[in-house]
Amino acid sequence: MARWCYRHRLVVLLLWVGALVGVGFSASTAGTNYANVFSLPDTDSKTAYDLMQKAFPNTSGDTDTVVWKADSGSVTDQAVKDRVQPALDKIAKLPGVGAVTSPYAGARGSAQISKDGTIAYAQLTFTKRANEIPKEQVQKVLDTAQAAERSGLQVELGGQAIQRVQEPPQGLSEMVGIVAAAVVLFLAFGSFFAMTLPIAVAVFGVGMGLFSTQLLSHTTDIPDIAPLLASLIGLGVGIDYALFIVTRHRRGILRGMDPEESAVTALNTSGRAVLFAGGTVCIALAGMLVTRLHFLDGVVIGTSLTVVLSVLAATTLLPALLGLLGPRVLSRRQRRRLAAEGPEPEKASGLAARWSANVEKRPRRIAVLAVVVMAVLAIPVLSLRLGATDQGNDDASTTTRKAYDLLAEGFGPGFNGPLQVVSVGGDTAKLVQGLQSTPGVAQVAELPPSQGVTVIQVVPTTSPQSKETDDLIDTLRDQVIPKAGAQAHVGGVTAVSKDFASVTGDRLPLFIGTIITLGFLLLLVAFRSLVVPLTAAVMNLIAAAASFGVLVAVFQWGWGLDLLGLGKEGPINAFLPVIMLSLLFGLSMDYQVFLVSRMHEEWVHTKDNARAVRVGLAETSRVINSAALIMVCVFLAFVLSGDSGAAMAGVGLAAAVALDAFILRTALVPAAMHLLGRSNWWLPAWLDKRLPHLAVEPQEPAAAVDPAEPTGPGTAIHGFVRTPGGDPVEAASVTVMSKGGRQLDRVTSLADGSYIVSVPAPGAYLLAVTSASYGSKARHVTVAEGPVVYDVELTGDEVDAVN
Repeated sequence: MARWCYRHRLVVLLLWVGALVGVGFSASTAGTNYANVFSLPDTDSKTAYDLMQKAFPNTSGDTDTVVWKADSGSVTDQAVKDRVQPALDKIAKLPGVGAVTSPYAGARGSAQISKDGTIAYAQLTFTKRANEIPKEQVQKVLDTAQAAERSGLQVELGGQAIQRVQEPPQGLSEMVGIVAAAVVLFLAFGSFFAMTLPIAVAVFGVGMGLFSTQLLSHTTDIPDIAPLLASLIGLGVGIDYALFIVTRHRRGILRGMDPEESAVTALNTSGRAVLFAGGTVCIALAGMLVTRLHFLDGVVIGTSLTVVLSVLAATTLLPALLGLLGPRVLSRRQRRRLAAEGPEPEKASGLAARWSANVEKRPRRIAVLAVVVMAVLAIPVLSLRLGATDQGNDDASTTTRKAYDLLAEGFGPGFNGPLQVVSVGGDTAKLVQGLQSTPGVAQVAELPPSQGVTVIQVVPTTSPQSKETDDLIDTLRDQVIPKAGAQAHVGGVTAVSKDFASVTGDRLPLFIGTIITLGFLLLLVAFRSLVVPLTAAVMNLIAAAASFGVLVAVFQWGWGLDLLGLGKEGPINAFLPVIMLSLLFGLSMDYQVFLVSRMHEEWVHTKDNARAVRVGLAETSRVINSAALIMVCVFLAFVLSGDSGAAMAGVGLAAAVALDAFILRTALVPAAMHLLGRSNWWLPAWLDKRLPHLAVEPQEPAAAVDPAEPTGPGTAIHGFVRTPGGDPVEAASVTVMSKGGRQLDRVTSLADGSYIVSVPAPGAYLLAVTSASYGSKARHVTVAEGPVVYDVELTGDEVDAVN
């Protein structure tokens, strides 16, 4: 497939461009129809909502507020009334608005004016919940209210519906992430053309994924957070997958391979690992389905589809782009050096090789140090509290944050998240008395009953995200309501958030167990080992604990929140563990696959565990660290999204990827594998017979052999290196490599120009000959049953390193 795409590169490119334009046009024409189906069956808050929707169909939706403050005088002054009340009357007539409760409407409204008379609010009750209201309707409410502002009169709006129209322009975080990734890629490759390849693959994959998700929103329930998460994960994996393949391709060319053969080999080796890694990400995302939180189903569809399309772009579009670039995938300096000095030997050098050797020498010390670092970072996770952030976490410049602060200033923090006690029977008067006498309750207001349903609004003394408010909800449900003998349920946004956190916490162990088990089975089949997948499972748990520790320290304890510009500390969003663990598990498996597949490849050839771990780490650590750095840049860019959930996910995933790549895969995993020795690759014979075979990477010698030729014992290539005049070339470097660019043997020609190199089996090999005085050549040599005689002629002016 890779060879076909390489040779028909223009056809493949046109197909992808046509598909992107066609799907994009269709999506733009159809528009969006995202539906946030947020249902928590068998919870007290869901029962309260259902009762309100039945009895008060026009007032069971989201409740938002218009808040205004008079800098001088009182909000009851006629001048203030004449500006605010007409605006409220207009809002009441707008589509989607069920009711408006004004502080100027009789004695009941006086409670909506602060004691000092400088701040007042009106309640807007929409006919639907916040995530179901079209943004256009909310924007009209916002514009109508703020039109009443004048000098000395501040008007702000708060609430979940208002918050949705305050988000920054879409695409800002994605653009920042792409620019940051481009910088890292340019530093890694030193080539503008090579830098553009992963970016192009990611843009095509994510673009197709987002447009397809937009079209699917018309046929199934997909929440509006799905595109944001899909772009977050799609950009990360799309760039990383292309990076792994391009790196392998560049290495092949530098070692003397023809660009087409190098591209085919890169796809048949790293491309296989990309397919496997993409599959593990999709399986991890599908693990969210076991939580039975239905609003996550659409997230699974959107993110998984984007990952699949990113993998498809990496395995079809990328080889076509490699064909268009040819040798220009290398930097000019690399092309000049290749022409002057010939192919590079297959030898890891530099910092990666030195670090790999250091891990082999001191595995215990490095393992202990890595475990201590991860354990310290994981300590904050012991105080993890799931919940929901409120609008106090919004940017200080938004109207929702200003309205939040005004309400807290005038009426106390509890006004930002009132509870709704919905009663359907019993002594309501006694219930109201019980609520009024409950510690932690600031205000109780009973609304007129309808169809046997009475709604009592309870305003806590503490903010919606505080632990005291959670405790108050438990007190109302477990003590106050039963003691009053009433049949009542506690609802409202704050209660829904608390119930969601409880449901998520209860189902989290099943979810974690599911994705860990699936990952174990996948790695078991891929690497034919029990210890490797077990090690990966333990490492995933360590990475999750440490990354959540960082998340708690930043967002719950408030360390560094000012630097991020994300407001004050609060609980961790309840939906975040499920989404973040899915993405973290998938990305961790990616790095594990790329690292261990190279180790496994070396182990198959040499049966030397120390060499396999050393070579695998030396050859993959640099590209894994580059890929991780790109991921970190992409994820941190989502702090700019304006969505607190996306910001949390971005920071958490950035920390998880950094810890996973720079500490676990670079230090702890190889150190543990050195300590475990040959047992890393142990698999009972009976289990080996029953497991299906799944090749993450083909065995290089077997892949290099023509199927028509038999394999056999090792043999050799020998001959003479001479000039055109027949003079021997002494001290010429002769290297034999597999088709994948793996060095098999290397010698120096003798005084008479003779050489002999060994090969492991019959097949096709690459013979590269280099001399400082006579240039270089690379030729494909086919070895049959016996030794092959192959003479090489070098000229002083010919440079033919990649023919």
